[in-house]
Amino acid sequence: MKEDPKHKKTKKSNSKFKKKYKKRRIFFVISLLLLFIVGIIGFYVTNKLGKLNKDSSISVSKEDLGIDKATEDTLNSFSSSDDVVNIALFGLDQRTEDEPCRSDAIIVLSVDTAHKKLKLTSIMRDSYVNIDGHGKDKLNHAYAYGGPQLAIKTLNQNFKLNITDYVSINFFELEKLIDDLGGVVIDIKPAEVPFINDHMKEVASLTQTPVTPLKNSGSQNLNGRQALAYSRIRYQGNGDYERTDRQRKVLEAIMHKVLNSNVSQYPALLDKLGPHVTTSLSNMEILSLGTSVVTSGTTNIEQVRFPYDGYFNDSGKMIGEVWYLPYDLDETSNQIHEYIYNDNLPKSK
Repeated sequence: MKEDPKHKKTKKSNSKFKKKYKKRRIFFVISLLLLFIVGIIGFYVTNKLGKLNKDSSISVSKEDLGIDKATEDTLNSFSSSDDVVNIALFGLDQRTEDEPCRSDAIIVLSVDTAHKKLKLTSIMRDSYVNIDGHGKDKLNHAYAYGGPQLAIKTLNQNFKLNITDYVSINFFELEKLIDDLGGVVIDIKPAEVPFINDHMKEVASLTQTPVTPLKNSGSQNLNGRQALAYSRIRYQGNGDYERTDRQRKVLEAIMHKVLNSNVSQYPALLDKLGPHVTTSLSNMEILSLGTSVVTSGTTNIEQVRFPYDGYFNDSGKMIGEVWYLPYDLDETSNQIHEYIYNDNLPKSK
């Protein structure tokens, strides 16, 4: 007896439907698994980033941060403006809670994916600038007057920048951070050794903790206290100018250690970094920046200091019995822009 063609057609249709349904079910299960994995990873990363001290008090208003239209137009004229993100880094000097908190180190970190570089641009703390509501004063006083927001606004207004976020660390926290990272490798000059040991004794007298003095010069792995003392040397070499160079070297050593770490070590690094720093960056912004650095191959770290050599008076100037560093503000702003966006350094005079 021959099979009814209609019945045969129905069997084929049912078979196709079952196969199609099975494929959809497999796809649905795989999709759920992927969503679950992504969710777990997202929760894990967010949990790690959540250990950072977050500051949500920074205004998102460009006016409050000192970014005007003229500044935006100037920066937008650079072809690489969309490929550069500037973040203020503040190294804070506050030994007791009652002491005013000044930004002893002021550095603009530029994530420059156009030129595949991370740039550390120090701006001298004694630079003579206008601080909104306080008149002319030293740049590092802005943080003491109005915290990170006024410090960012002062940088933006004086140097025509568009910084909206910051990362800060107290120098005593820097010591703990470096210890947590296993130290940093720095090349120490013979003349720096006694200054490092003297600074460590001063800190030890405040904290009542032991000191491990340096015995030799040369390239070596410094612990947190040794690296902190190195970055604080002021009265050796070229004074405060050379001190900013030491501060950048310590930061560069920390960044190299993080960037050269295996990806599998990042969660542990976040655990170590988190408790020691405060930032206005959100978790998503941190992830976005980190992704852009990794995907663009931005691992080269450069450092420079402004005002640049030859464009200021080395001896500074006494104004009202206070020492300041006057300089050509317009020229310095243009030089900073050229370096950050066009990757061009000025020629020393």
